[in-house]
Amino acid sequence: MTRPVRLGMLTPSSNTALEPITNAMLAGIPDVSAHFSRFKVTEIALSESALRQFDDSEILRAAELLAHAKVDVIAWNGTSASWLGFERDVRLCERITASTGIPARTTVLAFRDLFRRLGIARIGLVTPYRQEVQDKIVANWGSEGLRCVAERHLSLRDNFSFAEVPEAKVAGLIEEVVREGCDAVAVVCTNMRGAGVAEPLERKLGVPVFDSIAVTLWACLIATGVDPARVHGWGRLFTSPDFAAPASPIADHPDARRPQYS
Repeated sequence: MTRPVRLGMLTPSSNTALEPITNAMLAGIPDVSAHFSRFKVTEIALSESALRQFDDSEILRAAELLAHAKVDVIAWNGTSASWLGFERDVRLCERITASTGIPARTTVLAFRDLFRRLGIARIGLVTPYRQEVQDKIVANWGSEGLRCVAERHLSLRDNFSFAEVPEAKVAGLIEEVVREGCDAVAVVCTNMRGAGVAEPLERKLGVPVFDSIAVTLWACLIATGVDPARVHGWGRLFTSPDFAAPASPIADHPDARRPQYS
């Protein structure tokens, strides 16, 4: 009998979209399960109190709890490095693995790997965030060679409110950035309902739509050697052979240390 694959996800405490959407995407894959650990995140802003929410120590405590479930990978399923800097997630992955012995991934680093692999030159950025956060994202992504040529944001701050934005509204924002001209759309927020509209919009617009929740799951599947094509109905990210080859699979990583099972 094949041993089940367990995916560990670090989740903002006020997020209500991430868990049900991730489980829905995995519904047809009985040998893969997702397991979640939360830490406090209630607002997205550039204030000192809001930025303190993403202190590594809080995230590491949540990661250590996930390690008790003997997961195969631990993913920070959040986008804070988009405005804090990509190096924050690089360091976080190193610290998670040093603390737990389990390889780590993040949403933002997965976006970077994906867009670099595909050579995406023009990105349409969709978020629920406020202008100052959006400006930080555009600047930080640009410094990594990820050029956002069109953007839409909803000027929201309360993290819980992001999941209350209807799918139809998210779809409308995606269509607007595509009309401005982009090679792909990034829905950057793991509490926003972009995953479910990706496939129909891709058929309609002819442009790939990459949602943060979907991108994180894709990175975790790649990392654990699970074929993303086993996920059906959630867009080209999972079905196109362009996205199937792993960028840096855990099995091939010389420093990877998988958890031991009794």
